[in-house]
Amino acid sequence: MGATHVTVRVTNPADADRFWEGVFLVDTGATDSRVPRPHLEAIGLKPEGKRIYQLADGSDITLDVTLAKIEFMGEFVGGTVIFGEAGAEPLLGVTALESVGIEVDPVNQRLKRLPAVRLKALPKEP
Repeated sequence: MGATHVTVRVTNPADADRFWEGVFLVDTGATDSRVPRPHLEAIGLKPEGKRIYQLADGSDITLDVTLAKIEFMGEFVGGTVIFGEAGAEPLLGVTALESVGIEVDPVNQRLKRLPAVRLKALPKEP
């Protein structure tokens, strides 16, 4: 099975004219998306906090995070973005995918749009 990539635009939510666009690896094993720190700083984003993440080998790492507008395939979502190392490959996490109703087709190595965004049944009003 190969890797799936998609072009993503990350925008500073406080200034829509400041954005960075790149090719991201779609990583359904990652909850949040990751962008190399220099690109986030270049569009005026600063760490707003830290979060502990668990790596594939089971070890924990504390990373800086912020909020950004994430756009891909004609959709957008506000999401948590991890400040990655300068040379880190950008990752598109599963939260962004699920928020806009897109899933990975691993056989064809492409993203596919669901007919609708999943939502649990709402309680019926009395």
